[in-house]
Amino acid sequence: MSLLLTPWTRLSLLVVLLLAAGVCVVLYEPQRLLSEGWPPGLPVGTAVLLFAAAYGVCTAALVPRPLLNLASGALFGSQFGLVAAVGGSVIGAGISFGLGRMMGRDALRPLIRGRWLQAADDQLARHGFRSMLAVRIFPGLPFAVANYAAALSRCGWLPFLLATAIGVVPNTAAYVIAGASASSPTSPAFLASFGFIALSAVGAAVVAWRKRHRLVPVRKAERTAPARELTAVHPPVVTVAPHGP
Repeated sequence: MSLLLTPWTRLSLLVVLLLAAGVCVVLYEPQRLLSEGWPPGLPVGTAVLLFAAAYGVCTAALVPRPLLNLASGALFGSQFGLVAAVGGSVIGAGISFGLGRMMGRDALRPLIRGRWLQAADDQLARHGFRSMLAVRIFPGLPFAVANYAAALSRCGWLPFLLATAIGVVPNTAAYVIAGASASSPTSPAFLASFGFIALSAVGAAVVAWRKRHRLVPVRKAERTAPARELTAVHPPVVTVAPHGP
């Protein structure tokens, strides 16, 4: 495919594909499952697998994960809902990462020139698992945006997917429990889950504020290097005073 189509043509196809997926989500209204439920004869295991697959496609189509997590808890309860949501998150991350790397990376990669973008790219290249784990644990950057942004970087497949599978569990569990207990909003489970969501958002803001300087490392040597380069070094001038007879 990369040999037949130019990078910008592939990027255009990716945009069209995402728009088409979004239109399908609007037309088919998957939220009807919350009112209608699954077909009565469908086993729970099969329903969880189908929901996880649909969850992955929806996240790749830029559908917000919190809504899908709430739906997962409302449909399957806390335990099965968490399995479906985490599995769907990994599937969606893999789809987005693959599409972004195959269809958008060659066109957008040359645009990564700013210091912030280069620093983030270097961080993902050197510490892919640790960086993606922090992004998943502390919410702030939308899930789909993080997936497609990571696809443009030099982060590897294994660190990306492994960090996603581990990092999404706490926040996803909170939303799934909230969805499972939404019928009783004054219950301890519902209040605790939303309290955790609020605290994690505050924690993400605090961590981002304290670690902001790491994205733009300014070294002392870099600040003084131009001054040293502009300073001309001249050899000492030796003059010989004339002597009389």
